[in-house]
Amino acid sequence: MSKLKSPYGNALVIFKRLSAKRLLNVLKVVSSYYVSKISGRAIHWGMPISISIEPTTSCNLRCPECPSGLRSFTRDTGMLDPGLFSKTLSELSADLIYLTFYFQGEPYLNPRFLEMVQEAGKKNVFTSTSTNAHYLNDANARATVLSGLDRLIISLDGTTQETYESYRIGGDLNKVIEGTKNMIRWKKELGSKTPLLIFQFLVVRPNEHQIEDVKKLATELGVDEVRLKTAQIYDYEHGSPLIPENNIYSRYKQQKDGSWKIKNSLDNHCWKLWQSPVITWDGLVVPCCFDKDAKHRMGDLKETTFRELWHGEVYQQFRSSVLRSRKEIDICKNCSEGTKVWA
Repeated sequence: MSKLKSPYGNALVIFKRLSAKRLLNVLKVVSSYYVSKISGRAIHWGMPISISIEPTTSCNLRCPECPSGLRSFTRDTGMLDPGLFSKTLSELSADLIYLTFYFQGEPYLNPRFLEMVQEAGKKNVFTSTSTNAHYLNDANARATVLSGLDRLIISLDGTTQETYESYRIGGDLNKVIEGTKNMIRWKKELGSKTPLLIFQFLVVRPNEHQIEDVKKLATELGVDEVRLKTAQIYDYEHGSPLIPENNIYSRYKQQKDGSWKIKNSLDNHCWKLWQSPVITWDGLVVPCCFDKDAKHRMGDLKETTFRELWHGEVYQQFRSSVLRSRKEIDICKNCSEGTKVWA
């Protein structure tokens, strides 16, 4: 991570959200995870520490390694219903510390998105989202600051239009910069330290030469941080023109026979299965953000409570399968946990 002028650390802000009940829940989750990891048996105490929830699967761009961009989902496209969100938040908020309004799609396409952010904030839950910033017009920027959103990640994968649109197909770099400026202006006018503004730079071969340029641009604009993120490639075994030449920024490494493999050793454990589920716009619960098409459904929040689902047989069986042989699970085979580079 390259810090610029962050007004505060995320860790400090999150720490302030730690009530006695939330702290006790963290201890339960962490201890059960390590007991499971050591024993090889899926044991789980507590409720999620964080969750990701999907405002929508819709997106205005067509990024080549994204199911939303490729329009390749087998699951339906739709918008998160505020009623379903409220029900879920009410059940989880006493233990929940961190809520990410993102899975697939562009969050600002959901017209009720910022209302849900505000609702989570009222329950003292740290809120974050990721956007391509094409909808951060003056009104939305002001509303975002007023919503109390804690962290806003802006995807900026190039500092020239040609480089930017080589991955963010259909995107307009000027709109991203304009939206960023709108956010910074409204934070100043409203006297707000939030949201923390982060440029996230997805490093691929066409843009890796602009890494220093994006840091410079962020400093000039007044963005708080720059994060460099490695790119997930779906068909990486035979290489890809998107894999960076600098291997530091790649999730994959080339073998002697010319083929490619993921750097992750895929050990038989996964912290996310103990603390951080993903909820789709229509209430399906999946194990993590690598299950983009929701093939591994732990349950449906329209049919059961989260607590029943979280401690239910399906979830426990999935945790057990990861502890037994993670390499056999399809969504784990391209998992980057432990291989990401935040520089």
